[in-house]
Order: sequence, then structure tokens, then C-alpha cells
Amino acid sequence: MPLVVALAVLVRVLGGGADDGGGATADISGGASTAREDLPVLPVKVPPVTPEADASCPALMKTLPLELSGEQSRRVKSDSPYAYAWGDPAVVLICGVDRPAGYVVGVSSIQINGVQFYVDTTDPDTTVWTTVDRPVYVQISLPSSVDSAPVTALTPQIAQALPYRDPQPGR
Repeated sequence: MPLVVALAVLVRVLGGGADDGGGATADISGGASTAREDLPVLPVKVPPVTPEADASCPALMKTLPLELSGEQSRRVKSDSPYAYAWGDPAVVLICGVDRPAGYVVGVSSIQINGVQFYVDTTDPDTTVWTTVDRPVYVQISLPSSVDSAPVTALTPQIAQALPYRDPQPGR
């Protein structure tokens, strides 16, 4: 019987990365988060899910915190289970995105806690951090008024869930 309960919890947690707003979300803390319920469901545009994302992203999604830099997680609506968000204005993580435009291997990356990111600041309202040294690209978008603290806070989960891989030119 304990195995059945453990499997049910695992299925709920793995399936909890995205929510269409109509279903229940995983409750692993023992109680509902009022702050999460107060935030509206956030629509998130995502690229099509690839076999690489299906192979790598579940390991990351199940480790994401319910709170990030003092902000509660919030429900998202997307065409991928690999999108997650916190706070308002939202910090949004998407696992399995396309290679960032403008990224040049060895020239244009920043390393935080052993994870390399390409940082795109072309949008004056949003800073986009994208991992470039993992089996799939992981994008973290934050309001330009927010510093890199949320990105830094997520690097342990990224490093643990997604193994290092040398950045690939043209990948």
C-alpha cells in the first residue's frame, strides 16, 4: 500500500508543472497556499515539446520550489507541462526552449554556481536567462527590475537535475 501512495504522489508532483486552471495542483506542503490561489492563472507561450524535453525536463520540474525569492508559485496555462512561474510580476521558467538567438559559444555566457547562462536584455521590460550547458535549454524570464537572485536560487536544482554538457555551436 505505501508504494501505491508514493506512486500517486509522484504522479501528482510530476504532472503539477503546468495547470490549465481547471484541475487540482500538487499540494506537497500539507496545506493550500492562499497566496498562490490569489494570483490569476498565467498564460505562458512555449515551444513545442521535443523528445529531448520529455527526457530531461521532468527531473527539473519535480525539484522546483513552491517559493522563490519570497514569491509564491502560481498556476500557469501552457501547451507544455514544463512551464512554471512565481509571483506577480512573474518570474517564469520554461524547460526545453529553443537555442537563444545571439548566443555564441565561449563568448557570451555568464556562469552562476556552475551553470552557464546566455542573458538577453534586448526587451526593456524582461531579462531572459537561458542555460547553454545542459541537455536542453532552460529559460528563466524575469522583470528587468528584478536582479539575478531568482536565477541564482534555481541553479542548484538545474545543476542537480540536468547534467552538464559542453555548450554546442549551432545546437
